[in-house]
Amino acid sequence: MALPKHVKLVEVGPRDGLQNEAQIVPAAIKIELIERLADAGLSTIEATSFVSPKWVPQMADSAEVLRAVLSSPRRRPQVAYPVLTPNLKGFDAAIEAGAQEVAIFGAASEAFSEKNINCSIAESLKRFAAVVDAASALEIRVRGYVSCVVACPYEGPVDPRRAAWVARQLFEMGCYEVSLGDTIGAGTPASITKMLEACATVVPIKRLAGHYHDTYGMAIANIYASLQMGMAVFDSSIAGLGGCPYATGASGNVATEDVVYLLQGLAVESGVDMGKLLAAGQFIASHLGREPASKAARALRARQRAGSRLGQGF
Repeated sequence: MALPKHVKLVEVGPRDGLQNEAQIVPAAIKIELIERLADAGLSTIEATSFVSPKWVPQMADSAEVLRAVLSSPRRRPQVAYPVLTPNLKGFDAAIEAGAQEVAIFGAASEAFSEKNINCSIAESLKRFAAVVDAASALEIRVRGYVSCVVACPYEGPVDPRRAAWVARQLFEMGCYEVSLGDTIGAGTPASITKMLEACATVVPIKRLAGHYHDTYGMAIANIYASLQMGMAVFDSSIAGLGGCPYATGASGNVATEDVVYLLQGLAVESGVDMGKLLAAGQFIASHLGREPASKAARALRARQRAGSRLGQGF
């Protein structure tokens, strides 16, 4: 199958990337990061999460951040800013803050569902159905996520049919797109392909997205395998931020810079300006006191400092 000519990147750094940081990132820094990402050309930026501050202290300023982003004079009208709303309480708070798109998170593993959101998969789907119904009444778009589509830190390998079943439930519930998450980054091109083959039999491939963590360094390879199957939407995190508190040793999502570098090399359009993306990654990495986890970012910035330039549109 020919590779897609254009890929949509869903930037999850401001939410999925920052939520597990030990140090609290000020709202002003989060807002600036989101605006820099939009300036770089990313059309979908997961802004924040409306969850209990008790469980995720980093997201205690969710309403402040979202309101500021939506009312900013720098706001780009074509950019979507979805927010995580795991239940009706979170959904109501998000709507009050002006949310125009929300996301719900399920899992393909019973053990992970219990650890992550304290309920079974069946119970989580009931919660999500209430959120989707409320969103539909307000004409709010809903994106679905499925965690542990390849492997679970508690149960081990996950049957691709289980991932497909949950993806189908979310899609038929009304999610316009379902993101398939390799939460602990254990996937390989072979296991990712098997999982996608199962999911694509019940949800159109154009309605599926890849959300791959890079724990074993396989995320870019998994994205390439997914591209070969016709997938054209991928989640990524600026500077490789992120992880999972329920998955021991799980590193962050695949770095947005690395994905853009791959796409440029394949002549696949993403609409992202690499120079501005690098600056956004360095901005948040500097605030956190470390270098970006992205290999492409480190290499390209080294070339910048050396005064040389690399091809691939940069």
